[in-house]
Amino acid sequence: MNRFDYIRPDTIADAIAALNNPDTRALAGGTNLVDLMKYNVARPARVVDINRLPLRSLEAAEGELRVGALVSNSELAWHPAVRERWPLLSSAILAGASPQLRNAATTGGNLLQRTRCYYFYDPSTPCNKREPGSGCSALGGVNRIHAILGASDACIAVHPSDMCIALAALDATVEVEGPEGRRSIPISGFHRLPGSEPERDNTLKLGELITAVTVPEPDFGNHHTYLKVRDRLSYAFALVSVAAALRIEGGTIRDARIAVGGVAHKPWRDFDAERSLRGQQPDTAAFQSVATMILRDAKGQGDNDFKVELARLTIIRALTQAAAGTPQDQADKSIQ
Repeated sequence: MNRFDYIRPDTIADAIAALNNPDTRALAGGTNLVDLMKYNVARPARVVDINRLPLRSLEAAEGELRVGALVSNSELAWHPAVRERWPLLSSAILAGASPQLRNAATTGGNLLQRTRCYYFYDPSTPCNKREPGSGCSALGGVNRIHAILGASDACIAVHPSDMCIALAALDATVEVEGPEGRRSIPISGFHRLPGSEPERDNTLKLGELITAVTVPEPDFGNHHTYLKVRDRLSYAFALVSVAAALRIEGGTIRDARIAVGGVAHKPWRDFDAERSLRGQQPDTAAFQSVATMILRDAKGQGDNDFKVELARLTIIRALTQAAAGTPQDQADKSIQ
């Protein structure tokens, strides 16, 4: 770990001023940043501890949930209003990490966590995300956990968050504040695909700080689920995960949300595929068709070829659970 300056600002304005430098990183729960620093993957010259900032409010108003950036994953997942009115979000968070990590990890930090690509974490290997222009070792290397959608010749890493998959399905908005003022970023435009700049995980500008996340109240009733398929049932990142929600009226699908995790550099949504379900009967044939549509451009990289079929089956199973109103039980974890 390199030497660095450590700052603890008391105001958002002071934090933004301190963060307005490319060699600076914000520290909240530290569950990702500290690991990256220990591995010498992240080597910031300055660490800005934001834990004194007034970003811990959690408000469940009529029609909207507003979550401060420093609200812990545990606080958010177990909040009574979230459990009752945003259960898809609660379920996704409880599917991730461990209780100890959820107690420390924050909402803002979860949005910013970086990929778990083996090569990204190994400074002895080339990685365009860690060192732009050095190459992607996962291409032709060990790539079992890597992307099947939206990848590029520069990077095939995947986004690791469970919470963000649910936020994508729920059309959340990320509120940020920076040197140019405040702005709101739809979750669909917050994370980005690798393209030729895989070192950029998101669309934050220099000096910007996440202050909150807002989530509109859904109207899907019990027709939702968060289904996560992984190598082991305890503390493992998703090979494939799906946040699915359906609005069903009179036995017909009126609206559908399908966000897929573990398959791309960002939470993956196909809005055309979702629209194709409108007016359909919530049956296996419709779900098979939409899964095929979502994965029409999927491409394996060798070790992860199995993910294409795994993703198809997981989408179908998640939509079946959602249609039946039997959300995945994260306490049990065995797939229903």
